[in-house]
Amino acid sequence: MGGRVRIWRRLGARVVAVEPQPDCLRVLRWGFRRDRRVSIVPAALGARPGRATMALSTATPTVSTMSADWIRSVTRDRSFEQVRWDRAVKVDVTTLDELIAAYGVPAFCKIDVEGFEPNVLAGLSRPLPALSFEYLPSAHDAALTALDIVDRLGTTAGGYRYNYSPIETMRFASERWLDAADLTGLLERFRPLGRSGDVYALLPRASI
Repeated sequence: MGGRVRIWRRLGARVVAVEPQPDCLRVLRWGFRRDRRVSIVPAALGARPGRATMALSTATPTVSTMSADWIRSVTRDRSFEQVRWDRAVKVDVTTLDELIAAYGVPAFCKIDVEGFEPNVLAGLSRPLPALSFEYLPSAHDAALTALDIVDRLGTTAGGYRYNYSPIETMRFASERWLDAADLTGLLERFRPLGRSGDVYALLPRASI
């Protein structure tokens, strides 16, 4: 709905916001209609360009997803027991590589796509200076797959270091940046506590 876009704009950043949901697109287009430093891309992200089906939750649109596996995983979580994916829509799909070709390499990329993170990262062929992706304990394996893709991308640029921000605290859980093995251990400790949040990846000489 543009909450992060507003934060980044207050910091002076140029923002490319990618959103496939028609209702959310209307909110974004209205909210940033006069801001020329916000580009809104009406599409989903995936491994390759094309068209795909997105499962929508009318009551809770922030958990709409293109990952059927993710839906099966999170429905076992009590916090999702009231969520219903009650309709579907066909959406255009682009890739991170195509966005980079159109807009340039981002200083930071936030990926929050409800379990579709590995597919989005499969559409990226180069390491980014910094990025984040969502972690849910009930979809632990999907997060580890995403981490593995990111870590392999980073090997050509000195290797990523990692941190973790629980829930919406906007605070890092570790006082130091970790390697992939250390981060996996941290996530394993948070997993039984049900502590969702965001994984952050940072290349050497980059800063966030």
